[in-house]
Amino acid sequence: MPSRTRNMLRLTAKSTQFGHRTFTSWLIESAGTVPIKRRKDYNNNEVDNSQTMDRLMDALELGDAVCLFPEGGSRYHPTIAPLKTGVARIVSDVLSRNRDDPNFSISILTCSVTYMHRQHFRSDVLVTFNPPMTFTPKDNPELLAPVQYDDIRALTARMHQQISSRTIDSPSWEFVRSAKMATRIYAPLGTRMSLGDYVRITRTFVEAFKASDDTQKSKRAAEDQSIDFTREDIELNQLRRDLKHYQDRLVYWGIKDDRIARPLSLRTITMRMVIRLTWFICLFTISLPGLVLWTPVFITTFIAVRNFKRTGPIWDTFDEIAQYKLVYGLFSGLSVWAACILFTLPSAAITTFLVPAMMWMTLRWTEDAVSAFRAFVALARLLCVGKQTLDEIRVTRRDLHSRLMKLAVGTLGLPDDPEKFFVERGGKQKGRVRSTWDSGAKYFSVRRRRKRDWNETLRLYDQVDYPEED
Repeated sequence: MPSRTRNMLRLTAKSTQFGHRTFTSWLIESAGTVPIKRRKDYNNNEVDNSQTMDRLMDALELGDAVCLFPEGGSRYHPTIAPLKTGVARIVSDVLSRNRDDPNFSISILTCSVTYMHRQHFRSDVLVTFNPPMTFTPKDNPELLAPVQYDDIRALTARMHQQISSRTIDSPSWEFVRSAKMATRIYAPLGTRMSLGDYVRITRTFVEAFKASDDTQKSKRAAEDQSIDFTREDIELNQLRRDLKHYQDRLVYWGIKDDRIARPLSLRTITMRMVIRLTWFICLFTISLPGLVLWTPVFITTFIAVRNFKRTGPIWDTFDEIAQYKLVYGLFSGLSVWAACILFTLPSAAITTFLVPAMMWMTLRWTEDAVSAFRAFVALARLLCVGKQTLDEIRVTRRDLHSRLMKLAVGTLGLPDDPEKFFVERGGKQKGRVRSTWDSGAKYFSVRRRRKRDWNETLRLYDQVDYPEED
């Protein structure tokens, strides 16, 4: 939101984060954050947010922007929770208070957030700002008091639809897993696509699987006898199950789809194993000094989070845990920096810049070291898989690829040559998320991204699975 369109950004947070003698509480309050009371924080009793709503409306009338979280809590599920009606009510109340001002308008700017693997360190996240929805007393009289509850729900549903349309909104993690497998087969590893492209293609497959979901259709058919299964529904459901089975086999053997699509000879595998192991040793060696600097940060953060978890249930405090990690990580990192300067006073001018640069580059080098070792392990596992088993998996993949291309190109309208399409579009589309291969930076640049797979995290194994269903 450009500064010319608003005076200040008013954040909101749950009221339980206020009034504590902690740095996070002081920081939240000092930033002008407005507390929101939630029923579940008060034993599901009625709560009074009237003063809070008045403060937010006053801020909006002054030209401030207000940041609200319509799901009402921090959660990590495959589907978007039903949105609270608070945003729609504020819009209605502000419009009603300014109904006599012909020039007054208020806008809602929804944001879709898509995590690759939110619970894992160094995973990716895509933040998408959707087109704004603008309301005026003249154009939206249905939102002026006295307003009907159906109109409030209609606006909330419109927000929900807009947010859902630009993220992966799935009924289960199984759909997400199968859709990402479909994306990887459709656009093989190494395709020059941005994270935004990756999410949009994955979402397209998720929506296709949702539309043909036999479980949900069976439930609806029990209520409406006119609902029936088509041949396309049956084929799509079978494709989703076959994708799951194929992914399960890859996970069992510890190999990636790329190694099935592009088989390697024994000599090539051996040479690459030597290269990956050598590269891992080199990167890990040059990272050791920086890892020593990082050690106090990791220890401090671990102890702080562990002590916080002991204070009560953590199911609704993931956001606070993240805050603890950020705050304690920041202060312990600054302490390490200050200590290094004090211990090297004769050359403090150099240490001042060298220490943070070394810590940052260590993070990059460690990522690549882990990636190299992960590749080494994957190649070693490839040697353990028998030729007959690999041939069977390749036959399965060829069949899946044929069926997926028929679905992607014939039904979903996706490009028939994704690798060529994204390369050609990458140089023309302005403002897109830049991918690994679009960077002209050298290897040791701070800006360089080394990921070839958007599912990649800082793990010694390939991350493809998700939390267990509740």
